[in-house]
Amino acid sequence: MATWDEFARSEPEFGRLIKARFDSHKHKMMATLRKDGSPRISGIEATFADRELWLGMMPESRKALDLRRDPRLALHSTSADSAMPDGDAKLAGRAIEHTGDDTKTAFSNTLEETGQEMPSGPFHLFSVDIQEAVLIRLGDPADHLVIETWRESQGLSRTERR
Repeated sequence: MATWDEFARSEPEFGRLIKARFDSHKHKMMATLRKDGSPRISGIEATFADRELWLGMMPESRKALDLRRDPRLALHSTSADSAMPDGDAKLAGRAIEHTGDDTKTAFSNTLEETGQEMPSGPFHLFSVDIQEAVLIRLGDPADHLVIETWRESQGLSRTERR
């Protein structure tokens, strides 16, 4: 798996497009796995800072406990416009929990510097290692989908579906 920085350096333009989709809306959707293996979908905010993709969560939240038990996740940029003019981004990978005060303080400082809401009190902090990144857009003309997929072992590929 690749850190956000490793992924973005391997495919700079594709990484920029994926990040732009995630940055276009405050709220994203994340899938985790419950204790029984069934999926859980949760709303979440994601932050790109210090060459990492960060996920902050309330203490003992179900999604944080899911990730502690099984770090696999999928993250979706969400689409506000059904015409999808800029596409729809998805990431899959593994969460890595950071419990050190120095890392959490640096994360909080980054949020403050960028004008984002800072967590009050304790919180869980995870970075994401990327296994797969996908961007789905309407083609031109809009009679087909253009699907670009990056996998660490295979690089970037493009498929069209009609």
